[in-house]
Amino acid sequence: MSDTHSKTHLMKHEVPFGDIFIHAGDFTKCGEMEEVKQFNEWLGLLPHAYKIVIAGNHELSFDPKFTYDGNEISSFGYENDLISNIMEQKDNKKYLTNCIYLEDSMIECYGLKIYGSPWQPVYGGWAFNIPRGQPCLDKWNQIPDGIDILVTHSPPLGHGDHCYSGVRAGCVELLSTVQNRVKPKYHIFGHVHEDYGITTDGQIVYINASTCNLQYLPNNQPIIFDIPLPKGFTKTSP
Repeated sequence: MSDTHSKTHLMKHEVPFGDIFIHAGDFTKCGEMEEVKQFNEWLGLLPHAYKIVIAGNHELSFDPKFTYDGNEISSFGYENDLISNIMEQKDNKKYLTNCIYLEDSMIECYGLKIYGSPWQPVYGGWAFNIPRGQPCLDKWNQIPDGIDILVTHSPPLGHGDHCYSGVRAGCVELLSTVQNRVKPKYHIFGHVHEDYGITTDGQIVYINASTCNLQYLPNNQPIIFDIPLPKGFTKTSP
């Protein structure tokens, strides 16, 4: 799943049972403390053995380098006082106690290596925005080889990144890194609500798991996939 934007209580479809639950960011509207706490409570209700979460551009309070200029309020669509208040809540990720929060980091589950990263090419000055080109590549160069499942908030160029305006918003440096070096079995992301779904290049499966559609209605189904465990591992393995 991805891009639930504090609307898990309005979702059209239930979260199916599984062993590993993954959320690819934008679980809040703007990263406010109560939003994070509510999401964490919802996570606590899920039965999955592992619950893995990354942040997205809407988790403003999770990005210590995020700054806000009140003159840019039209780009956020939220009240000035709310954004200013969030700027004083720089440690809201501590409230995610019912999941494994990944930020340029990896976890191994049942022998599967899962890496998560919140960054995306700059758009609107939101959280975890970085310029295209070398700054993006520097982030993706941190992804180790041998990853089974890659979780990013940004889509790669050409997969699940087609905006309603016709623009492809994905990151070309991410695509190159994924296809030429990391080569995960699955790449999970969100960010572009209107291009929800699954694509493949014949080697890697790309999943835009956005729950909310372009109108921010949480109508898209959670996506399920099965992945074989590495040799020597079972679901009783840590």
